[in-house]
Amino acid sequence: MTTILTGVGASSGTTQGPARLIHGPDEFSRLQPGDVLVCRTTDPAWTPLFGMASAVVTQTGGMLSHAAIVAREYGIPAVLGVPDALDLLTDGSPLHVDGTQGTITVTDSK
Repeated sequence: MTTILTGVGASSGTTQGPARLIHGPDEFSRLQPGDVLVCRTTDPAWTPLFGMASAVVTQTGGMLSHAAIVAREYGIPAVLGVPDALDLLTDGSPLHVDGTQGTITVTDSK
């Protein structure tokens, strides 16, 4: 089964990796290199995570948000403004993120 979510393609490129749902700074240590960072929003305290993440997906934000600007600086894809991303995505699920088209494809590993 494949699920496609859409948002604003805020940093171009495509990548694949496991979803890592991060709800706040107390969970930063859960992110591993190559994970797709999935969160509500980011601010400067989240910047170190961009060096490990293969992509970023947020529930809020757009082209001029913190997540968009930092993702472009790090050269990683970003899809932002995905309503309910933290509720619709499962921690560890395999994602294909297309920051150019603004899509996230979730492929059921079964």
